[in-house]
Amino acid sequence: MLPSHGRYSYHPWPERPVYSWPSGAKLAVYLGINLEHFAFGEGLGAELAPGPNGGGGPQPDVLNYAWRDYGNRVGAWRLIELLEALRLPATVLVNSAMYGYAPSLIAAHRARGDEIAAHGRTNSERQSTMDEAAERAMIRAATTVITEAEGAPPRGWLSPWIAESRVTPDLLAEAGYSYTLNWCADDQPIHLATRTGPLLAVPYPQEVNDMPSIVARKDSAEQFAAMIVADFEERLLQIRDGKPQVMGIALHPHLIGQPYRLRALRGALEHITARQGLVWLTTAGQIASHVARLPGMLP
Repeated sequence: MLPSHGRYSYHPWPERPVYSWPSGAKLAVYLGINLEHFAFGEGLGAELAPGPNGGGGPQPDVLNYAWRDYGNRVGAWRLIELLEALRLPATVLVNSAMYGYAPSLIAAHRARGDEIAAHGRTNSERQSTMDEAAERAMIRAATTVITEAEGAPPRGWLSPWIAESRVTPDLLAEAGYSYTLNWCADDQPIHLATRTGPLLAVPYPQEVNDMPSIVARKDSAEQFAAMIVADFEERLLQIRDGKPQVMGIALHPHLIGQPYRLRALRGALEHITARQGLVWLTTAGQIASHVARLPGMLP
């Protein structure tokens, strides 16, 4: 037998139980907006212009740092304007370092009633390189910052770079998290086994996600928008089997907040909202809350 993670067992789609989202909807759609802050002159970060060894230019790498920071200074605010215009909710995935760097941006999402979920301390680091004690301390530190600012602890977690150690799900469950967005193995929420009981995995996209689409695959703004529409329309056909699905759309303001890309996104989201009577436009946390009331229903 090959080594196994031991977190879930195989459960084929045709054998899934039939249930519904609120109001009988079969497709839940949510936006995951990543608000990230990066160390200057060190650490990890997405790159507009990578160097020959994939590490960007010599540090301090002003080009790539400033390109990423555009998202917090401009792009994220334009994205909020778009969400307001279309009356769309969002799950905001927040590096806890953002509370010290751009608190007014998080306050604007709070004022909208958006869900605030944890996204580690900073995307300049990966928790997969930490030992268990250091990872536990990092989770605790990020959680404390969000809890103190929001008045309640975050329920959901997305690791920076989707990077996990062998014990990440265990540590998240032990820290009080009810769901993780790290595991993209399904179109429905599933339960992960941990040392203290199940942890819900809500699907978070690695395909309909502007980071791998635009940065890795070099898709155009129009290609990414077309991907969103195609994914949405195909799912509307698939849910005729009666089995509910989750469609996430992952967005990073330094990418999608560029005006020409935002223009393309606007068209894709307008397409979805024009058919909102067929779907549940929601947040990852609301999805987790709904399935928590369906004991024994999930694989």
